[in-house]
Amino acid sequence: MKITIAHLYPDMLNLYGDSGNIATLKHRLVSRGIDAEIKTYVIEDDIDFENTDIVFIGGGGEREQLTVCNRLKEISSDLKAYAENGGVILAVCGGFEVLGKYYKTASATVEGAGVLDITTDYCDKKFVGNAVIESDLIGTTIVGFENHSGRVDIGTHTPLGKVLCGFGHNGKGAEGVVYKNVIATYLHGPLLPKNPVLADYILSKAIEKRYGTADLAPIDDTLEIAAHDYAVGRFLSK
Repeated sequence: MKITIAHLYPDMLNLYGDSGNIATLKHRLVSRGIDAEIKTYVIEDDIDFENTDIVFIGGGGEREQLTVCNRLKEISSDLKAYAENGGVILAVCGGFEVLGKYYKTASATVEGAGVLDITTDYCDKKFVGNAVIESDLIGTTIVGFENHSGRVDIGTHTPLGKVLCGFGHNGKGAEGVVYKNVIATYLHGPLLPKNPVLADYILSKAIEKRYGTADLAPIDDTLEIAAHDYAVGRFLSK
């Protein structure tokens, strides 16, 4: 069994240690005896969606995000088809915004890839700080760090979770989006090392899509759970 992970444009989108998400997914696969192939793509590359099980899009600076967004628009039909067919996508921070219909900066409105039916407006006040959300998707909390000026209207999409601490994607109590097997969120730091349940959810969806079933064997999560629980206790006590 092998799972192939496409890491899109890490030379441009790795603002918040996003490569830690890739390392976490690979570790959790290899620890279970599952081969993990990491394919790193640069902006000029064609993406082999047919043989990709997980697509990861991270966050970057405004200029880098614009470059990536323009490239994703060029391949939007393939990216949309991948998502609509149950392909697994994890997009964090700027990756969240570029999957929508548009996002706004202080000076421009940028057309997005249109994978998600969301829009992002700009506000000159930033949402910055640690965050905890309660997620029905995985039945537990998710911790992370947010730093954004975006206010996202997710329309009829399902939020990833309810904000217990922090601001969320619009400051109104919700954070992120779940659509089919697409998860998009402002939470980073990176996201997956302290949220092993979410990491395994992503892996299970990828394995199920590729092989028809997913039964992940347990692995030793002592350190990961301890880090998660410490963060929850620390952030919620403030």
